[in-house]
Amino acid sequence: MLVTGTVVADADTVIEDGAVAIEGDAIAAVGEAAALRETYPDHEQREFDVVAPGLVGGHVHSVQSIGRGIADDAALLDWLFEAVLPMEAAMDAAATRAAAELGYLECLESGTTTVVDHLSVNHAAEAFEAAIETGIRGRLGKVLMDKESPDGLLEDTEEALAESETLIEEYHGAAGGRVRYAVTPRFAVTCSEACLRGCRDLADRHDGVTIHTHASENAEEIEAVEAATGRRNVHWLDEVGLTGPDVTLAHCVHTDESEREVLAETDTVVTHCPSSNMKLASGIAPIHDYLERGIAVALGNDGPPCNNTLDPFTEMRQASLLGKVDARDPTRLPAETVLRMATANGARAAGFDRIGRLEPGYAADVIGLTTDRTRATPVHDPLSHLVYAAHGDDVVFTMVDGTVRYDDGEHVGIDAAAVRERATRQAERVVEAAGIED
Repeated sequence: MLVTGTVVADADTVIEDGAVAIEGDAIAAVGEAAALRETYPDHEQREFDVVAPGLVGGHVHSVQSIGRGIADDAALLDWLFEAVLPMEAAMDAAATRAAAELGYLECLESGTTTVVDHLSVNHAAEAFEAAIETGIRGRLGKVLMDKESPDGLLEDTEEALAESETLIEEYHGAAGGRVRYAVTPRFAVTCSEACLRGCRDLADRHDGVTIHTHASENAEEIEAVEAATGRRNVHWLDEVGLTGPDVTLAHCVHTDESEREVLAETDTVVTHCPSSNMKLASGIAPIHDYLERGIAVALGNDGPPCNNTLDPFTEMRQASLLGKVDARDPTRLPAETVLRMATANGARAAGFDRIGRLEPGYAADVIGLTTDRTRATPVHDPLSHLVYAAHGDDVVFTMVDGTVRYDDGEHVGIDAAAVRERATRQAERVVEAAGIED
């Protein structure tokens, strides 16, 4: 296939009348459209207003999709322990499958081709199957919780680690390597030292398996960890082995100088979730400082109960604006920096080598957008447009690994209407079973 339009190959490269040639599951060439039409005359041609790399959701909770709107306007720990965790505890296999499918379809139709997905304690296999079926690229992991957790989610440490290993053996590298595993402890508040150290050991014993957890999102969380361990959160995670280039830490809103030094020295990846941090009033993460230190910072939506949308374009806009107002400096987090966070840095968070840009030899993860919108007129700068003006519903074409998954408003090979109907039915049942008040 030959995909043409204004090609935003990466955060530094725009080809006004460009094209991307795709052969099999990889990009064969990127360049001027006229030249590539001559080189690939037999390729099917598709034209879009803007062509860009598939975006990376560096921290999402697909299985929370059926909880969209159940816990608005609440503080983090209240939100978590009074609504979200009870919902997860009430979810059976059918609900988990429906929620994951719903989340992945939302991602695909809004331009996210890769997710780093923090699942739940129970029925994680259902989400892996949903990822395989829907065609999204993902780094997924079963959640581990072995202390201070509600009934239905509290696990025995060794059993939790053993189940994680079983899932690794079943799903790590599935779908031709498109689906991979991350060992996923919830966070230090609900995980014992033995659990956290066991997570590091488990990842080390399986090639290519990474670690994904939450850290330093909220002041109360940090106080709880320090009371239990005598250390600030990042220092505690570093002590038990949960830092390093194979670790993605979501949030990192509240870190001190010494913790930031640890993140930089260990080459740990941070995922910034600005909308979630604003909605839960968790604070403003020091993203510019992280980037100045050479820390790779990705972007994530977090979960629908604390964001209400998995639109990656909304997250790019929020990240840039929040960084500017925090510093009182309009030059902070410009469009190219934020697009890099959502693409190349997201690839670091997800642990995939050849995604995040349109380049020969890279995976054919490609999105096409329309600018046939009043809001999108005129487009003076394609980078500016993607970060500040575009919405997820401008995406009209999504390809993952060379396979078209979303095309002109329709999911390919998936009955999206049936997924929405199942998810709605399961949401009603689960919310009632969990006793969550509307």
